[in-house]
Amino acid sequence: MVLEAKNIHKSFGQLHILKGIDLAVARGEIVSIVGKSGSGKSTLLHILGTLDRADRGEVYICQTNIERLSSAQLAAFRNRHIGFVFQFHHLLPEFTALENVCLPALIQNKPIHDARQRATELLTYFGLSERLHHKPAELSGGEQQRVAVARALMNQPDIVFADEPTGNLDSAASADLHRLIQQLRRDYGQTFIIVTHNYELAELSDRCLEMRDGILVQL
Repeated sequence: MVLEAKNIHKSFGQLHILKGIDLAVARGEIVSIVGKSGSGKSTLLHILGTLDRADRGEVYICQTNIERLSSAQLAAFRNRHIGFVFQFHHLLPEFTALENVCLPALIQNKPIHDARQRATELLTYFGLSERLHHKPAELSGGEQQRVAVARALMNQPDIVFADEPTGNLDSAASADLHRLIQQLRRDYGQTFIIVTHNYELAELSDRCLEMRDGILVQL
């Protein structure tokens, strides 16, 4: 298993959001999590993705108990093993597409030449070879999100967490991103956990889970 979560609990004040979540995700699997707004699905994603900590329970990624890592160790682990895609692309506006995609590798102190080569290969794979030197403001919404996905894959992560990845896209760009996720799994065996309101995207997954009353239910 790439990821195993055991008995995850999370509360905010008196509000008990997650009530004992168990989840196991195999390598190369695409798992979607749906549910009403405020149900806790994004909270769960942030805990699984190491961006937040559970009040109780354990999360293992690549057999590492992330609760036992220091803040510095966790940051290094996250950079090496995890990719993120959010509803808003969070690209740095002053950098080109190529430079944005290079950033995770440069944080890992990889040689600039190697980073640029890998970033160029990814952007070309995503059909953006003519957009390498364009800044985010010069790209369409769909192109911006594809750059964000390329950035998430820069360090060849074991798992990618996507939080409403099509939430800010029109229907055509959403369909394009759906195909891309399937293609990445087919070509590279990439593992995804996706939180989404888009049931069409969820139905393309290997498993679709719904957050109900603080627990996950198989659909």
